Amino acid sequence: MIDRAEFISRFGGVFEHSPFIAERAYDAGNVSEPLTAGGVHAALSAQFRAASHEEKLGVLRAHPDLAGKLAIAGGLTEDSRKEQAGAGLDRLSPDEHTRFTELNAAYVEKNGFPFIIAVKGLSKDDILRAFETRIDHSVQDEFETATDQVEKIALLRLNAILPEN
Repeated sequence: MIDRAEFISRFGGVFEHSPFIAERAYDAGNVSEPLTAGGVHAALSAQFRAASHEEKLGVLRAHPDLAGKLAIAGGLTEDSRKEQAGAGLDRLSPDEHTRFTELNAAYVEKNGFPFIIAVKGLSKDDILRAFETRIDHSVQDEFETATDQVEKIALLRLNAILPEN
């Protein structure tokens, strides 16, 4: 059986900068071998869903802006950097970058957390369309959408490091 420290080391960053989720999943006894993407995702997601509203908000706020300052400064986690590059967000034109910056600022001001979307398989145009649509949603709807997207991102990350079944 994988020990606690190794589990947290391997999976503590699956939910962006939020190792408490992996800690709680392990401590709750929700982790069983063989480790699979689906099994670990179920254990982690159960703890994320059980977290307080403030804890979930902290997880949302741990995510970087899409094509934002952290990306430009090279301050993204390796997972976030690869995800954003895969969607072409590292190759925006100046006009596209300006539009993303404006949308990021407006979205955070309205909702109190960054726009979150699982970018794998999406183009920068797909992401921009989703951004422009979702910016008009209520804060509650966006909180729910963002938490769903965080779980989707976690599964994609787990699929990259563990077998699916």
